[in-house]
Amino acid sequence: MDFDLPADLVAYLGKLDAFIEADIKPLEAENDNIRFFDHRREWARTDFEAGGLPRHEWEDLLREAKRRADAAGHYRFALPKEFGGQDGSNLWMAVIREHFAAKGLGLHNDLQNEHSIVANLPQVIMLREFGTQAQKDEFITGMLDGTRRVAFGLTEEHHGSDATHMDTTAVRETRDGKSGWRIDGGKMWTTGMHTASHAIVFARSSGKAGDAKGISAFLVPADAPGVKIEEWLWTFNMPTDHPRISLTGVWVPEEALFGPPDGGLALAQTFVHENRIRQAASSLGAASYCIAESVKYARERKPFGEELARNQAIQWPLVELATQAEMLRLLIRKTAWEMDRMSQQDVARTLSDKVSMCNYWANRLVCEAADRAMQVHGGIGYSRHKPFEHIYRHHRRYRITEGSEEIQMRKVAAFLFGYMGPGKH
Repeated sequence: MDFDLPADLVAYLGKLDAFIEADIKPLEAENDNIRFFDHRREWARTDFEAGGLPRHEWEDLLREAKRRADAAGHYRFALPKEFGGQDGSNLWMAVIREHFAAKGLGLHNDLQNEHSIVANLPQVIMLREFGTQAQKDEFITGMLDGTRRVAFGLTEEHHGSDATHMDTTAVRETRDGKSGWRIDGGKMWTTGMHTASHAIVFARSSGKAGDAKGISAFLVPADAPGVKIEEWLWTFNMPTDHPRISLTGVWVPEEALFGPPDGGLALAQTFVHENRIRQAASSLGAASYCIAESVKYARERKPFGEELARNQAIQWPLVELATQAEMLRLLIRKTAWEMDRMSQQDVARTLSDKVSMCNYWANRLVCEAADRAMQVHGGIGYSRHKPFEHIYRHHRRYRITEGSEEIQMRKVAAFLFGYMGPGKH
């Protein structure tokens, strides 16, 4: 067994570090852009007078960082070569995401809004797998050049983890002699609608509540008549770009149907395992950052004339976190390595429990590590002059989104007890 990272992956990490130092750090430093990352970050990013939306200057800065990364050939790394990517594998993406997050806050990687100079672009893969040729031509190119931005409308106010009971409906309706669909209902957490050109809206088109079959997906223009942003949902982590929207008599033509009719849930599952393993790696990286900063501070801080680190009350909690991080790193990399050796269908059948283990435990670990870092640092750790509160507030949501930890533990249990997976009786 060889646990060394591939030499070309290690070399690419060095190339990314050099790019960050040469192109991203100077951008972060100019025009007081550091305000988006220091103690002023929440206020600098948030337009509190405009419903808590991200400030234009903040989003413009993120776009410029992405533009530079794309010009350097890094932004699309995970995409297939046909879209200008490098066919980045799950293992490589997991290592890169951990590496970035372990650097702390910065313009190279800010997961509050899924920003990274090496992007995660699941909707491009969804379109490749399920889109018509016309949809691919319009949306894949458009999402990569910025002329199309697509939000995701699955969750509803009364239906979170269980999408099969959604209340939003789609019925066939002809208008002006053209066949299409009328959509009525509402969605929650439709992130990015303030700049979206379209939203992928999931709606029940047949069957009864609770049926997995009978839900269809549609590419709905964000400015279509009947689409309304009802409120911006302020969260633990600001700024907010997460609205509750309503859809009242929204009509779209037949060509807006995205994927097979009544088979829309397959789209939502297309990239779930890749998303979860990459998210786990990011949480691990952020946890490692919190642990390392705590160790460093404990060696430097000398209350009563002696290093804080001499106290076992400081040592032991960090020992436990460091031990968990080491074990989790091995599981994440092994799982990502195995994912690269099988199809998405086989991952779902045989490896889904391991992906869930990685995800829920990493998301829990980073919250514990950020909390411990605050405690070790004392008053300054609780302040915004350290990044720990920001890390905690951001990563706390991952214990709910992308499948709550209870949902993921249920998946692990189903595999463990033989209700699902290879051991199913």
